[in-house]
Amino acid sequence: MSARILLADDDSSLRLVLSQALAREGYAVRATASLSTLAKMVRDGEGDLVISDVYMGDDCLFDVLPGLRAQRPELPVIVMSGQSTVLTAISAAGAGAYDYVPKPFDLDDLLEAVRRALTRGPEAKTRALAAAAEREERLPLIGRSAAMQDVYRIMARSAGTDMSVLIEGETGTGKEAAARAIHQFSKRKAGPFVRLSLAGAAGAAATEALFDAKGDAVQAVNGTLFIDDVDALTPDGQTALERFLDRRSEDHAGDARILCASSQPLGALALEGAFRPDLYYRLAIVTIRIPPLRERLEDVGDLARAFLVRAKREGLPEKCIDGSAIELLKTHSWPGNVRELENLLRRVAALRPEALITAREIVGELSAARVDAHPVGGSQETIEDLLKPRLAALLANAGPEANVYDQAVAAVERPLIELALQATRGNQIKAAGILGINRNTLRKKLQALGIRAGAGD
Repeated sequence: MSARILLADDDSSLRLVLSQALAREGYAVRATASLSTLAKMVRDGEGDLVISDVYMGDDCLFDVLPGLRAQRPELPVIVMSGQSTVLTAISAAGAGAYDYVPKPFDLDDLLEAVRRALTRGPEAKTRALAAAAEREERLPLIGRSAAMQDVYRIMARSAGTDMSVLIEGETGTGKEAAARAIHQFSKRKAGPFVRLSLAGAAGAAATEALFDAKGDAVQAVNGTLFIDDVDALTPDGQTALERFLDRRSEDHAGDARILCASSQPLGALALEGAFRPDLYYRLAIVTIRIPPLRERLEDVGDLARAFLVRAKREGLPEKCIDGSAIELLKTHSWPGNVRELENLLRRVAALRPEALITAREIVGELSAARVDAHPVGGSQETIEDLLKPRLAALLANAGPEANVYDQAVAAVERPLIELALQATRGNQIKAAGILGINRNTLRKKLQALGIRAGAGD
């Protein structure tokens, strides 16, 4: 007998596409646009699997899911949602969902989730991680990109366990925020969250002292110990941490969950002999990689708006940001990641008088950021990197008939020809050769652009 799937979504097109795809896989599908109808089907014992959207009309799946799970604990539920935030992922797991699939999704990924759900026993279902956070609470992490969805899934599945988690990512990506989110939604949330930063530890003795019987690490009893910059541990410090972990295993009164953060790939350091492999495997039972901002530029808008709200809450003037500014922000490579973006917006909120932040306000800040990131004598940006913010600003301020293409070409062409003539001391033949155009073409451009040049020989 084929597996029976209950499908609930108020989008008729999506219901049709999913129903057909599931039927092609051999499943028997019953579809509905109503959560109340879905709840009745579940109570009546129908279905071997549920696939449901979170919101249908005024109804929310998370309001009814705990009751359905209590009635049918063996029934796996796959949650779909267009509200693709870490809160949605953790709320889904906290309500007892088997898996969470953000919209838009790859159909093959959903079908694979269906196969996994139908072939695993009830004992393998996702553990409820925590009660859903209140909606007014601030999200610990922000972003709806595909890269962040992977982060949310791993966080949601690991939050309710006591497994050690290694959080890797470049400086400024939000590793501590991820650690705090895991603690916030764990069974240890009532206990302390203790952060130890090893980057500034003054010498091996000080590092070892953090983990001795009276050190700071023991303050995390029955809570979470977050070890930041674990890649900075000296060999003696690594030994001290291993001894601390051994004591933790032997003495449950001193129990603390371990979360670590590293700006370098810790596995690579272990292979190179710079980090103890046995300690690495103890710390990295679960590994979460926080992507750099340049790999999730689609999140820049959500992040920017959130940072301006945060700045207002901290006493800075209220600001809004428009689409032109966000598009311009997306042209930056963000070597300082999320932290750099937040600092830039705080600076704009504090120093700019305008209530609405547009591309005009952002251009200068990004130019300064590029100078800081690429000082004279250091690595230089490409011509494309340098042009992007200016072109983005040109597009942002253009009207419907602005002829931006010709403006952009002219803006680049004039200084290019002028510099070529300067380099050849006004010799048009040599300048044309450098530019890769013939002399007559160069003369026409000089005339069109109003550039005065030498005789040309």
